[in-house]
Amino acid sequence: MSPLLQPGVRRREVWAWAMYDFANSGYTTVVITAVFSAYFVAVVAGNAPWATFAWTLALSVSYALVMLTAPLIGAWADARASKKKLLWLTTLGCVGFTAGLYFAAPGALALAIAALVLSNYFFGTGENLIAAFLPELARPRALGRISGWGWSLGYVGGLVSLGASLAYIGWAQGQGLGAADFVPVAMLITAAIFLLASLPTLLMLRERAVPQPIHTPRNAWRQVRHTLGHLDQLPDLRRFLACTVLYQAGIQAVITLAAIYASQVFHFDTQRTILLVLVVNVTAAIGAFAFGHLQDRIGHVRSIALTLAGWIAMVLLAWAAPDERMFWLAANLAGLCMGAAQSAGRAMVGLLAPPAHQAEFFGLWGLAVKLASIIGPLTYGASSWITGGDHRQSLLITGSYFIAGLWVLRSVRAARGHRAARRFVSATAGF
Repeated sequence: MSPLLQPGVRRREVWAWAMYDFANSGYTTVVITAVFSAYFVAVVAGNAPWATFAWTLALSVSYALVMLTAPLIGAWADARASKKKLLWLTTLGCVGFTAGLYFAAPGALALAIAALVLSNYFFGTGENLIAAFLPELARPRALGRISGWGWSLGYVGGLVSLGASLAYIGWAQGQGLGAADFVPVAMLITAAIFLLASLPTLLMLRERAVPQPIHTPRNAWRQVRHTLGHLDQLPDLRRFLACTVLYQAGIQAVITLAAIYASQVFHFDTQRTILLVLVVNVTAAIGAFAFGHLQDRIGHVRSIALTLAGWIAMVLLAWAAPDERMFWLAANLAGLCMGAAQSAGRAMVGLLAPPAHQAEFFGLWGLAVKLASIIGPLTYGASSWITGGDHRQSLLITGSYFIAGLWVLRSVRAARGHRAARRFVSATAGF
C-alpha cells in the first residue's frame, strides 16, 4: 500500500475515508433508488399523473441548491482548511432530514418534498467534500484504485442499508402492515446506519490542507470567480466537466428512476424492486473495484469510454427487453457500468484538479454532477409526461446523453490535463 499513498498516510486512514462511501451509499440506495422513490409516487402523491415529474422536480431543486453553493463551499473549505468540519455538518444534516422522512405519510406532499430536498442537499455537499480528500491520500498513479476501493465499499454499504430495510419490510408485511407503515421505519433505519458508519471517517480522517488567506464569503466568491475566469488554462478539465454533465445526466436518471421503471414497466412490487437493487449493488461493487485497477493500467479516458459504451448497450437492452429476464441482464450491466463510471470520474478529477484547490475543484465537479442530476431526471420525467407514461421511450431519450458524453470525452487528454493543473498552481500563486 505505501507506494500507492501520499507520504504520512496510513492504511487505516484510507479505510476511514472509504467508510464514508459505505455510510452515505445507503441514502442513495434506499431513499433515492429503491424504496422511497416508488413510495413517493405511489403513496405520498397517490399515483397522480404528475407524480413522477414532481419527484424529479423536487430532486432537481436540491441539486440546484448544491450547484449554487458547491464552488463557494469548496473555496471556503480550501481557504480555512475546514473540509472535516463541514463534513460533520453535512453528515448530521443528511441524517437528520432522512429521519424526517419518517413523517412522510400519504398526502403529506409538502413535508416529504421539504425533507427530500434538504436531505439530498446535505448528501450532495458532503459527497463533494469527502471526494476532495482523495488527492491528499493517494498518489496520482493510484487514484483509480483508491477511488475504486472506496466506491466498491460504498456499494457494500448500500447493500447493508437495503438489506436491513428489506428484513424489516419482510417482517412488517408478514404482520399485515402496508407501505405507509413500513417505508417510514426504513427511513429511520437508513439514517441510523449512515450515522454509525460515518463515525470512523469523522473521527479518524485527518485534515491536511493548510489555511489560506481568504477569510470571508466575499473573498471566497472572488476566488471562485477568479478560478472560473481562468479555466481556459485547464482545457482538459473543462472538457471533462462538460463530459461529466452529459454522461452523468444519463446515470442520474437511471439511479433516480430505476425503481419507478421496474414497477411501471415490469410491475415489480417493493420486495422485487429491493431484490433487484441488492443484486445490482453487488455488480456495481465489482465494477468499481475492478475498473479502479483497470483505470490505473489502461488510462482514465479509455476506462471511462469503455463504461460509457456499456451504458449505451444497457439502455438498448432495457428499452428492448420483452420480459424480466433481459431487463435483469440490463440492470446488472448498469450496475457494472455505474460502479466503474462513478469511481473513474472521481479519480479523473483528482488527477486534473490543481493542488491546494482540491475542494474548490471537486466543488466544480459536484456542480457538474448536480447539473446532470437536474437535466437527466427532468428529461426522463418530462418525456414520461409528454409520451403519456411511455417509460421505454423516456429511457431511450435519456440514453442519448451517454452518446453525447462519449463524443466530448474523445478530446480529453489526462496526462496533458495533469501537467496543466501543476502549471495552474504557479500561475495563480499569490492571488
